[in-house]
Amino acid sequence: MPFLRKAFPYLAIALGLASLAWAVSFGTLPKADFTFDNGNEIRTADPSKATGQPENRVINALFEGLLRSLPDEGWERKYGPGENVPMTPQGAMAESFDVSEDGRVYTFHMRKGAQWSNGDPVTAVDFAWSWRRMLHPETASEYAYQLYYLVGAEGYNTAVVQEGGLVEVELDGTRRDKLQAFPRGTIVRGKVLTITKPPEPPELAKDSKANAEAKSKAEATWKESWVYEVEVASVEPSAEDPDPKQISTGGKIVCCIDPAKAKSVDAGSLVKILHILPDFEETVGVKAESPEKLVVTLKSRTAYFDELVAFYPLYPVNRKCVEEHGSPNWTKPENLVCNGPYTMQFRRIRDRIRLVKNPKYWDEQQVQLQVIDAMAVKSETTTLNMYLNDQIDWATQLPPPMIPKLKQIMPKEFPSAPMLTVYLYRVNVTKPGLDNAKVRRALNLAIDKKNICEIITRAGEVPATSVVPPGLAGYTPPPGTQYDPKLASKLLEEAGFPSGRGLPPIEIVYNELDAHRTIAERIQQMWRENLGIGVQLRGVEWGTYLDLQNKLDYHVARAGWIADYPDPNTFLDMWTSSSQQNQTGWKNKDFDALIEKAGTEPDRKKRMELLRDAEAILIEESPILPIYWYVSKNLVKPHVKGWFLNSQDTHPLTLLRVDHENSPIGSAGP
Repeated sequence: MPFLRKAFPYLAIALGLASLAWAVSFGTLPKADFTFDNGNEIRTADPSKATGQPENRVINALFEGLLRSLPDEGWERKYGPGENVPMTPQGAMAESFDVSEDGRVYTFHMRKGAQWSNGDPVTAVDFAWSWRRMLHPETASEYAYQLYYLVGAEGYNTAVVQEGGLVEVELDGTRRDKLQAFPRGTIVRGKVLTITKPPEPPELAKDSKANAEAKSKAEATWKESWVYEVEVASVEPSAEDPDPKQISTGGKIVCCIDPAKAKSVDAGSLVKILHILPDFEETVGVKAESPEKLVVTLKSRTAYFDELVAFYPLYPVNRKCVEEHGSPNWTKPENLVCNGPYTMQFRRIRDRIRLVKNPKYWDEQQVQLQVIDAMAVKSETTTLNMYLNDQIDWATQLPPPMIPKLKQIMPKEFPSAPMLTVYLYRVNVTKPGLDNAKVRRALNLAIDKKNICEIITRAGEVPATSVVPPGLAGYTPPPGTQYDPKLASKLLEEAGFPSGRGLPPIEIVYNELDAHRTIAERIQQMWRENLGIGVQLRGVEWGTYLDLQNKLDYHVARAGWIADYPDPNTFLDMWTSSSQQNQTGWKNKDFDALIEKAGTEPDRKKRMELLRDAEAILIEESPILPIYWYVSKNLVKPHVKGWFLNSQDTHPLTLLRVDHENSPIGSAGP
């Protein structure tokens, strides 16, 4: 593309040592059939522990769920350039499924002949075990709440145990090693007879959001001192503990997580345990009735449940692989057993993940690409340079200043359409100053979002006045917020911080991409000019960025949310008190109640009204600051076929193919 090099001369500037490293990495490997930039280095390939678009792309190549989201047959004839193609859940590991008349019971019929990459059959038991692992508290899955629709799932994940309840107790000291967070050691099953609790610590009586983190730690420490008397129904010894303390069926055990804290009972008489949870097999609504049949029981009708089971956190993992290697070692390329269209040949940190076609995949005849490279590229400028030099076939991130020119001179290679995605800032409401809703609303009102869209992002993004993006049928959002620096200044004064005086320092954290830094710099300027607030900026690596949010170790953090399924609920239920994706410290009982009620409301119109009321609370309380609604921004080579626009900007690698012979040479001219 010589004319492009003339159009963008500065892109031809050498990238120094970094460019040399890329050149060397490309020169020492056989060329892949298809190469794309995957943005940041992925944090994990474990479906239960992943979150983020880079992980999404890789995991969807390696694993597959009961269903998979694909366009309907004949989509390439039905939809033209620039049109979003609708996607629907279709049979994958399950050939078909039935739903009961009341919408609560799903029966999935497993696909005959489906195999793991090691040749083992994929069965209903794999899904029941994997969902159990996902819900186990020690797995710490940020998407565990997506299974809360199942009967008993939330109680298992949050370890809610009551007298008279059936439980599973894991004995301490019976695991092979610390990597064995799940599966577990010796398990005692039975019924709770009594629970002895010491008085609540003073911290639990406090109702200040600023003390939310301390309160959570105090509650966890307090629960470690509870003493349980359990009538034993069965014992499942581990290999490391074949005869656990002579515990026998029909007897009783008195146990505690930390006997030293159980002041009312002699510590020497207590059995030390790691976990006491509701009995999964008896209380949680997922059962492998046979290897061929998985039965899932929901608390209430959930219109989008089929969309959820096509979402990567609910994909299965291979039990034998996890048990043999432990976590996270089971995800290393040399250990990984998967059931998707590709396997991981190798992974080079700060370079690439090489995927190769899985010959055991049930639909492998439809998979056209033999070898795919997913490149870890943080810089948008590097990505564009690689695309222009034919080093990658698909660019997923682009330098914002170049987007208008790219759209003008390469329209056929720059497909774009509105997305169900919101760019936002999380606010840590446990931090002093930010625990005041008026301060958070002031921060929101002081951001000129139109300016950001027109001057910085420049791809057609729409300023976000509310959280849920437009385009969801049947949903009308509540009145949102507009840019209003005068009202913002007034609210800040009412909160006790006139012109920002007395407000503790604020730091914006973002993952290191040029666009995120530029947006943060502009918002820093707006808050300084409109509110008198001094703001610091901190760019960090992707993994560090995720950890900081998860630990509430930030003030304000850049974030984005792509719809997991096409429904307003996917943008709202993540902010409930129990959601691991909340990561703001914000809790609101009225909001929680509305989301819960919407989840059980059979009437679609009433359900949408409940979600609207919930979003209104979210806007008023402002634990998040919506900045803009996305449009897709990709560069795709003309020889790539099977790539299509869709509202979630997901692109199944199983549909992609390369056709150099029947593709135009070069790009559209200016």
